[in-house]
Amino acid sequence: MTENAEDNFRVVFLGTGTSTGVPVVACDCEVCRSADSRDRRLRTSVMIKINGQNFVIDCGPDFRYQMIREKVEDISAIIFTHGHRDHIAGLDDVRAFNYVLNKTVNVFASEEVVDSIKREFPYIFTEKRFFGAPQLEFHIINNSKFIVEDVEFTPIEVLHHKLKVFGFRIGAFSYITDANFISEEEKEKLKGSDILVINALRKSKHISHFSLEEAVEIIKEVNPRKAYITHLSHFIGLHANVQKDLPENIFLAYDGLNVEVES
Repeated sequence: MTENAEDNFRVVFLGTGTSTGVPVVACDCEVCRSADSRDRRLRTSVMIKINGQNFVIDCGPDFRYQMIREKVEDISAIIFTHGHRDHIAGLDDVRAFNYVLNKTVNVFASEEVVDSIKREFPYIFTEKRFFGAPQLEFHIINNSKFIVEDVEFTPIEVLHHKLKVFGFRIGAFSYITDANFISEEEKEKLKGSDILVINALRKSKHISHFSLEEAVEIIKEVNPRKAYITHLSHFIGLHANVQKDLPENIFLAYDGLNVEVES
């Protein structure tokens, strides 16, 4: 964070589910039938609320509802982790901010993610702009620090099977989603975090996501004050049951959760 940033800030979990969301369409398992609101998960995204600004990390297919639910009236930028559809599919709904606020929205993404957005939303990039297309300004990022409105973001490169994905560190907050491998060099960037968020799809091993056990091991290694687990599928089990077995400083995240990050 730069000198102008406040010491403490808040993180809002806009969504904590995997690509299918929870409940899953046509599924009758106990998690999908659960009456506990913590078991109902939209696609994964967080919002950083700092210095009176809102920075959204990823905007999946539930983006519109997430903005309405949290009564968000403005966003300063969208920062993308990777180009899978459950993380980019809501980009068209940025149009509302264009119309209401008469502003262009800044987007920060790797070249690979921008290529994915071009395939998903070709009308954004036509030479003669399609009427009604989102008004976006793209900024290409790589594995180097970048600053958005006086706030410093440190990318953390992880692997989602063979796909390179960016996590991000903002001050003492570190956020990793869609990963099953973090190199020792990148893990060093996580050290000293007050809050660590990391993905765990389910309890059993998966080809492109950490299991719950693997996520807990990384949390213990990084040793943050608190850690939250996100990108959860219905296979993880009922929130209340899983939480009972976690160490006292590790929590399953849930949609709408607000967390304060200390400097």
